[in-house]
Amino acid sequence: MTADSPTALDAARRTADLAALGDHPEVDVVVIGAGVTGAGAALDAAARGLRTLLVERNDFAFGTSRWSSKLVHGGLRYLASGRVGIAHESAVERGILLRTTAPHLVRPLPQLVPLLPGMGAAQSSLIRAGFAAGDALRVAARTRAAILPRSRKVAAAEALRLAPTVRRDGLRGGLQAWDGQLVDDARLVVALARTAAGEGATVLTRMEAVAADGNSVRLRDTRTGEELTVQARAVVNATGVWAGEVDSSIELRPSRGTHLVFDAAAFGGLSAALTVPVPGSISRFVFALPAAHGRVYLGLTDEDAPGPIPDEPQPTEAEVDFLLDTINTALREPLTRKDIRGRFAGLRPLLKTADDSTADISREHAVLTAPDGLITVVGGKLTTYRRMAQDVVDAAIAQAGLSAAPCRTTRLPLVGAVSGAARDRIDAPPVLIERYGHEAGAIVSAWLADPALAEPVAPGIDVTAAEFDFAITHEGAETVDDLLDRRTRIGLVPTDHAAATPAAEAALARNAAIIGRRS
Repeated sequence: MTADSPTALDAARRTADLAALGDHPEVDVVVIGAGVTGAGAALDAAARGLRTLLVERNDFAFGTSRWSSKLVHGGLRYLASGRVGIAHESAVERGILLRTTAPHLVRPLPQLVPLLPGMGAAQSSLIRAGFAAGDALRVAARTRAAILPRSRKVAAAEALRLAPTVRRDGLRGGLQAWDGQLVDDARLVVALARTAAGEGATVLTRMEAVAADGNSVRLRDTRTGEELTVQARAVVNATGVWAGEVDSSIELRPSRGTHLVFDAAAFGGLSAALTVPVPGSISRFVFALPAAHGRVYLGLTDEDAPGPIPDEPQPTEAEVDFLLDTINTALREPLTRKDIRGRFAGLRPLLKTADDSTADISREHAVLTAPDGLITVVGGKLTTYRRMAQDVVDAAIAQAGLSAAPCRTTRLPLVGAVSGAARDRIDAPPVLIERYGHEAGAIVSAWLADPALAEPVAPGIDVTAAEFDFAITHEGAETVDDLLDRRTRIGLVPTDHAAATPAAEAALARNAAIIGRRS
């Protein structure tokens, strides 16, 4: 499978792009950090006609962007605290993702709150009022009910159809609303980076920003150790929870969100986000989400995470207990630690405030400019990444006096984007269309050319060898962990990671041999 698209990222393109940058190390904008916000900023800048460089010291979505709940939500929780502006912004951005940006990666998801004996009339009324407010947000954001239906009360039989393992005794039905869900947060980031490359951006992973100010960045290739200084009209720090390492004046208060991973069978074929109130709270919930690869993710915690920032945050045992104890209040048969297949945690880059708990700190983003001109974007959340990117690029243009076209990202589909009748005409399995959109045909073509590539990468895993090849030739994957942890989410279950490692190694060797024959 060869790369023949302007959006394709592979080892040969990286080598060529790095050589070209060495010959002409001057750009309009450098974006440091290839999480969702950084990749979004690079796309925004490149789409406006700016010469743009996106650098990442590890891999796409290496940090917080791969540890989210995979929800694209309308900001309902912010209404409870009176933050109407951010709630509306979230609803607007959700609609853009569903309709235009990534309709292949984002799908409508029903959300079910079961009405069980432990929920009183007052709490039930409050949740219904919240869902009605969510409907109003959807209308204000101009998202049609055909895409996200109105909230409603459902009978007990319907509640059990959506969430078969919910307690039956005393079940009075459920409250249902709709929101958006990503098939995979890391795949969204990869699509953003590839689309940026298609718009002319230079995209380089394994390039660490050793030093940066408002007009230059010293880069080190982590594979070779070679260094290069790039001159820029503007430099954007989009490194999330690591923002303080690039600009020491930034003070963050990271919050850890933990999820547990289960087999879908543990929830009996869950087809909605099972949403359960946290005992003693009227505004906090945990939820079980049907997810890719036959899994369910159970989240979410919101805990202070002071101290050094690890590459891979780890859940605490107390968080595991909290999630299990809360979800078990709604289940007929309690889940135990033996049912857990994997676990993951991510750190939110929240701005430090005086006394607020991290659960109450606003998810609004901020664009900050250091005395030397370095521009940092922090805060926010995955759903509003596009608006964050627009704001930080606007700031860079204004500060540097750059000549640029207006922002285009509200109407710019990402690579693979497809919907409606065009989606129906794609001759590929639905699971491939959900991951690759209109590029799913490339996977099927690889299967037809070599039936061995249609084989699963390990028994019981719904990823084929051709998908590993595509990740290497089109999506910039360079290592086993790139393939297992970010281009697919096989690695969220450690035993699956081990089982699929030989296939990942074989794919890397196979494609290295092809490149060697060409050269």
